[in-house]
Amino acid sequence: MTREPSSPMASSRQAGPGEYQVKPGDTLYRIAREHGMTPTELAGLNNIDNPAMLQVGQILRLRPTGTGATAAPAVTAVPVGVAGAVETRSLDGAPAPAVAPAGTLVHEPRGGKEPYSEEANTRLNAPAVPAPNVSPAAAPAPTAAAATVPPAASTASVAGVTWAWPTGAKIKAAYNGSSNKGIDFEGKQGDPVHAAGDGRVLFAGNGPQGYGKLVIIKHNTDLLSVYAHNSKLLVKEGQAVKLGQKISEMGSSGTDSVKLHFEIRRQGLPVDPGPFLPKR
Repeated sequence: MTREPSSPMASSRQAGPGEYQVKPGDTLYRIAREHGMTPTELAGLNNIDNPAMLQVGQILRLRPTGTGATAAPAVTAVPVGVAGAVETRSLDGAPAPAVAPAGTLVHEPRGGKEPYSEEANTRLNAPAVPAPNVSPAAAPAPTAAAATVPPAASTASVAGVTWAWPTGAKIKAAYNGSSNKGIDFEGKQGDPVHAAGDGRVLFAGNGPQGYGKLVIIKHNTDLLSVYAHNSKLLVKEGQAVKLGQKISEMGSSGTDSVKLHFEIRRQGLPVDPGPFLPKR
């Protein structure tokens, strides 16, 4: 909920780097989700006690001063426990991310779980540990709780993350940047959904309208992956997950048919997942 500006909280100046200016109809939840944060993080960063009292024109800090992003490196495809050719490709023509002043991204711990402290912040925002390379002969049999071999035959290393397809299901609708800001996969109720890369669960629960039961995984300071319309969630907020780990089951929550809606977000904004994923 937003109100017309009537107090010093509202500002006539324009939002600068790392800031957002509240618009009519904005909510704290929506602003936080679109910028890769939790509502509690955004509220804490801006000393907001009552999220319902956002002011139109109010300037919100999205991250502490001094954060930065790095350009994506070249892509190298590496087989993971399955026969397949080694593939090398680059993000030809892919737009480079905006580069902010160098520094370190610092977030509060996930909302409501524990009081803020530097120790908790360091623990929850520690970078994910890459999965070790395992030869086919030495790979142990997967268990229900362990990471499994990704549905695709190979992985791709892009922007410091090793990626794989979240499902082997057929693509129903591709990313177009307007009506579809991700990839839709058609499948059957209960089909497994896998983590597309190592990371930590930023959100697991009922998402905003149109997303249904939702999982969001934070892979590093810039990149998130989003998994919507699940029927069952198998992970919790703050949990570390591995590439290929089953995180949910496909369903039709928040939509009219069984499918997985998958997004990759850079600094909170949806981007084409295609350049990040290995060729099928």
